[in-house]
Amino acid sequence: MTPNASLDHLVIAADSLDQGVAWCEATLGVTPAAGGEHPLMGTHNRLLRLEGTRYPGAYLEIIAINPAAADPGRRRWFDLDDGALREAVRSEPRLVHFVAATGAAAASVRALSALGIDRGPLLQAQRPSPDGLLRWQISVRDDGQRLFYGALPTLIQWDSPHPAGKLPPSGLELEALHASHPRPADLQAACAAIGLQDVAVNAGAPNLVAVFHTPRGRVLLESKGL
Repeated sequence: MTPNASLDHLVIAADSLDQGVAWCEATLGVTPAAGGEHPLMGTHNRLLRLEGTRYPGAYLEIIAINPAAADPGRRRWFDLDDGALREAVRSEPRLVHFVAATGAAAASVRALSALGIDRGPLLQAQRPSPDGLLRWQISVRDDGQRLFYGALPTLIQWDSPHPAGKLPPSGLELEALHASHPRPADLQAACAAIGLQDVAVNAGAPNLVAVFHTPRGRVLLESKGL
């Protein structure tokens, strides 16, 4: 199957879920819905469905290390064990990454490998939800790194119905998602290899930028090189 990736969800890293919820209400004007726990990684999340037609079926994830979970015995996804990231989000949650959905995750991993990019092996993950067990495959490096300062997406292939379909309306619309990087040609080639077309890539200092229309007006979130 030819890789054809699209935005699945944005990743907001928080020091705790309570901090993340408070930030979301103050910044975006909405309260995130319940998410769940990830035993594989020792994390938990809260979720918001993204409205609009530009990124259909996408959602926003606020994720934090779960203090009640057992040590996963490995580096967590999305660089959540990275010292610089953990220090940065102690003061405020931050947009750090995004995940791209594909129906050809294995082929996408191989396509990136052909460019010399190790996106990581596909892991089987799952979590319970009120509507049944959610199951997916996700590319996670052994070191947990995001790559390209978070601008090269983690890959996900859902093996169950997508969670966004059960999320309540949020009034939160993603208008645009774009990245800048000092090596834009390399990042553009990587995005092309996985068939990702809905995220613009420009030359510049490392940054991932998401622009929203929210109940509080237009809001811009940035990774700021984290």
